Amino acid sequence: MYGKILDFIRRNRLFTPGDRVIVALSGGADSVCLLIVLNELKEELGLELKAVHVHHGLRGKEADRDSLYAGQLSKELGIAFACVRVDAALYAREHGMSVEEAGRHLRYEIFERERLAFGGTKIAVAHHADDQAETILYNLFRGTGLKGLGGMRPVRERIVRPLLSVGRGEILAYLEEKGISYCEDSTNASLDYVRNRLRSQILPSIKEQINSRAGENIVHAGEMAAKADAYLEKQAESVLKACGKRETDAAGTCLACKAGVEMLLTEDDIIKNYVIRRMIRSVNESMKDITMTHVESAAALLSGPSGRQVDLPHGLIAVRTVSELWIKKKNQGDLVENECSFPLPKLDFTVFPYKKGQEIPKNGCTKWFDYDKIKCALSVRYRETGDYITLAGGGRKTVKAFMIDEKIPKEERGKIPLVADGSHVLWVIGYRISEYYKITDDTHTVIQMQLDGGTPSGHTIMHKKHGQKRGKDNG
Repeated sequence: MYGKILDFIRRNRLFTPGDRVIVALSGGADSVCLLIVLNELKEELGLELKAVHVHHGLRGKEADRDSLYAGQLSKELGIAFACVRVDAALYAREHGMSVEEAGRHLRYEIFERERLAFGGTKIAVAHHADDQAETILYNLFRGTGLKGLGGMRPVRERIVRPLLSVGRGEILAYLEEKGISYCEDSTNASLDYVRNRLRSQILPSIKEQINSRAGENIVHAGEMAAKADAYLEKQAESVLKACGKRETDAAGTCLACKAGVEMLLTEDDIIKNYVIRRMIRSVNESMKDITMTHVESAAALLSGPSGRQVDLPHGLIAVRTVSELWIKKKNQGDLVENECSFPLPKLDFTVFPYKKGQEIPKNGCTKWFDYDKIKCALSVRYRETGDYITLAGGGRKTVKAFMIDEKIPKEERGKIPLVADGSHVLWVIGYRISEYYKITDDTHTVIQMQLDGGTPSGHTIMHKKHGQKRGKDNG
């Protein structure tokens, strides 16, 4: 088993000579095996070790027993040792989380503090291959992407997992062969925890009824998912470097991140999602509570009109401007510079039945359109790539070409507001309306739009699906 673990350590570059390593020691079989193996390999790898045990203030005398054993084992091996006591139940109540989550948070906080005090470079934890299979299944069942399917990584910042190449059976066999004792945590048998049910019920059932090597196959699939995830991360970073930019403060903290919409739209959906994930991570420094649903909601803005936004966890928002997608904190609104900062006009509109022969307004501030031909959510905005208008006879012309033909100066084109049905423009305000939406003898319902001053707010003016009338405040 030493050879297997040593090969895994070298292949994944878990350590470098001179590393000072904090070893998480609960007293259970896995952590005892980790400490024994690293102690055996420390000369070959050039490591200095310190064992750290966290007493969570739970399980009474059983927890005291574990702490005592961890200290004795470390002393026998001649390894520096620290025991830190916490009240996980109190922490959970104060922070509105489960005791299990509180315990994990406190453990890693303590390991990091002990690492700094030790002048340490790494923190070694005892997750093994069976834990990996459970993690992958857990992520799969609750919903995840490739990152979650990749399971735990051998290295995550300063955290290393040397035992991921061996299973629980190998660990127990090794300890038995060496005559090394360990402590049993009674809570591991409780079915109140999802992971315990995976470990004691679901995985054994899969192995018995489907494939005895199911655990190994799950881990292997996870390794392939992790490699695919790493490759896509690199591709996303390349795209973001080409079309994006991070806005930082004087201290270098990222306040917002933007990427060009036109370039993102040329990428495959999975690359778009990975780019957005990297943008979120740049601003938030964590992907905690960020799900694929959040990422896909932000990605959906790319194909919609400008001015829309979606809320994300941790006070983040994704904002779509004319040519950029932004991820930013809600209080960083001034960082988003729309290509046109001119106020959008305010429109008052009314929907009513059309009676054949009714006189249609001829002035430039009031326009009638065939309401039944509108397919999407109407919006007032500035021009976007792909916008077009229908000409007499049914032909189409891009808004860009129309503005060129109208000899509108290039610097003025982005200042002209439009009313749009998706990419189909009903009205280039101040110039012309689309032939497609004009009133005809077949029209049954009219939507009247009337200009009324200007306002810097309001993009969507009516959602066609509901067909309700809305007032001026909606833009």
